[in-house]
Amino acid sequence: MANLRAPEKADIPDTLASGLWDTAHALADAARDAILPHFRALGLDAENKDATGFDPVTVADRAAELAMREVLARRRPQDGILGEEFGTSAGDSGLTWVLDPIDGTRSFLSGAPTWGVLIALSDATGPRLGIVDQPYTGERFSGGLGRASYTGPLGERPLGTRSTAMLNEAILFTTFPEIGTPEDRVAFERVKTRTRLTRYGTDCYAYALLAAGHIDLVIEAGLYPYDVGGPIAVIEAAGGIVTNWEGGPAHGGGRVLAAANAGLHAQALALLRR
Repeated sequence: MANLRAPEKADIPDTLASGLWDTAHALADAARDAILPHFRALGLDAENKDATGFDPVTVADRAAELAMREVLARRRPQDGILGEEFGTSAGDSGLTWVLDPIDGTRSFLSGAPTWGVLIALSDATGPRLGIVDQPYTGERFSGGLGRASYTGPLGERPLGTRSTAMLNEAILFTTFPEIGTPEDRVAFERVKTRTRLTRYGTDCYAYALLAAGHIDLVIEAGLYPYDVGGPIAVIEAAGGIVTNWEGGPAHGGGRVLAAANAGLHAQALALLRR
């Protein structure tokens, strides 16, 4: 049976939480401003960070993370930072901002608006608040510390996951059809063949859709902490569950299962672990 028991989370006073949220939104705003001039710009190129494959990074990735780090230097210099492009900066507050300036750089390069800015604030127990921001569409999904909300072109509304009861009624998303190792792919296929619909290639936007109540499952492998910190906080605040494929905490990355509700999570987890 899955072990969904989470570590005890320390209370964060409302006065501190309000300031932390102000900082999180300031980070997302700064990243938007840094990124948007480059999206769909003619001649945009990328460097490859992976000698054995293709892991692109663009000037927009680096500019966005630097912009967010500048915000933190002004507002929260006591906090740690873990960023995809510029690594770790130590802090002494017990809190760490986990930043992915552009999750889905392949989509960014291709002009597809399924990439996003991922922001999480974590302590020793994992993410406490998170944002998934899509600058081009103007959508922001926020969750944690008592909040679960969406803002976008049609205004603001609460987030909430679906109550889908059975896998044969579920919509499943993942980014890469060849998910993880060959063994990972076999496990993924066990879930896929039992779902109603499977879609590919939406990067972090899939997690946002789950939190907003449009899909039911996201299954991925080979992730890093900055790929999942923000989505975990948003999905959990919306009523969903995110674990690794063994049912434990997922904020360290690796193989991740996000589900709209506990019943659906248990069904998918049993097939992944079989």
